[in-house]
Amino acid sequence: MHVLALALVSLHGLVMQGPTQPVCQDGIPCSKPAANVQLVFHGLNGSTVIARTDARGRYALKLRRGTYTVDTLPGRRIGSGLQPRRITVRRTTQRVDFDLDTGIR
Repeated sequence: MHVLALALVSLHGLVMQGPTQPVCQDGIPCSKPAANVQLVFHGLNGSTVIARTDARGRYALKLRRGTYTVDTLPGRRIGSGLQPRRITVRRTTQRVDFDLDTGIR
């Protein structure tokens, strides 16, 4: 059983950023994939893992099971930042999507 606790989890997902314009309109997307964003996963055990999104806002990495706080590099941007800010990784393969607030109002 101890081996399972150390197994790595394949974590993947999509990061969307928005709003992308001051006034959102019906029929026009108000968010877009967050390309080339660095996500920093800080484990409660002191570990840090960084993943970068691709041009379509997708990311993938392997983490140990546990709870992580997540932020972007070089740190929070204008707006409320990244949501969710804390995740728990449990399954062998897990998807977690993030929203990055641009602060445009």
